[in-house]
Amino acid sequence: MRETAAERWSRRIVLTLLAGFVLVPLYVMVSSALKPLSDVQAAFTWWPRRPTVQAFVDMWSTVPLGRYLLNSLLVASVAAIFSVTVAVFAAYAVSRYRFRGRQVFSVTVLSTQMFPGILFLLPLFLIYVNLGNATGIALYASRTGLIITYLTFSLPFSIWMLVGYFDSIPRGLDEAAQVDGAGPLRTLFQVVLPAAVPGVVAVTVYAFMTAWGEVLFASVLTNESSRTLAVGLQGYSTQFNVYWNQVMAASLVVSVPVVAGFLALQRYFVAGLTAGAVK
Repeated sequence: MRETAAERWSRRIVLTLLAGFVLVPLYVMVSSALKPLSDVQAAFTWWPRRPTVQAFVDMWSTVPLGRYLLNSLLVASVAAIFSVTVAVFAAYAVSRYRFRGRQVFSVTVLSTQMFPGILFLLPLFLIYVNLGNATGIALYASRTGLIITYLTFSLPFSIWMLVGYFDSIPRGLDEAAQVDGAGPLRTLFQVVLPAAVPGVVAVTVYAFMTAWGEVLFASVLTNESSRTLAVGLQGYSTQFNVYWNQVMAASLVVSVPVVAGFLALQRYFVAGLTAGAVK
């Protein structure tokens, strides 16, 4: 069907409004980061009267931003890697094999997403503390404990998402590989996974972003040495002042790696989200 003039202008207006909804806050962040603190706390102006990059220099010393950034990268990356690794094997088994309890397992995995995270906060805190007192294994206030926590949240959805993607891959590929003498693992790694790259990338991005921006558990299960960026940015707010220009500068800097990675993998991410939706 040919698009009418009214539909074309409606689409342009809606897209313009959506772009403004995204770009205006981003511009305010950039302009605030380029202002001295006194100008940020004064009446708002759209353009910095005294542009300066001092906030981008001071933000590293006001709080240990470098350590927070390293903690976030380490925790999010390890959690994403483990989540995808386990999800690939679990999803392949659910997708390709018929076994007793398969349906119950699938429903159980998906039902875990119904419960709010705060429901598990106190139990996890008590488990980590008591386990550390009993065995000496330091999970509370450690990056290891935070990785395990994020893994438990991202893994169920990752399995469910990859099951749908694997189901969309023709089983004929598996049968052809078996005719050539390939076993289950060889079929998975040499046949199924190469065809499932978009789905694996989508799951990896989801698991990484889940850990990268999480605040609730990071604020309770970490201390100063294991704190992540999502919680560490609160350090720019002190008892006497809030360094808004440094908050904006730090937010922009720590967003660059994530945005760059997302743009680089966008093609695979979109394909992975849409694949398996229609069978």
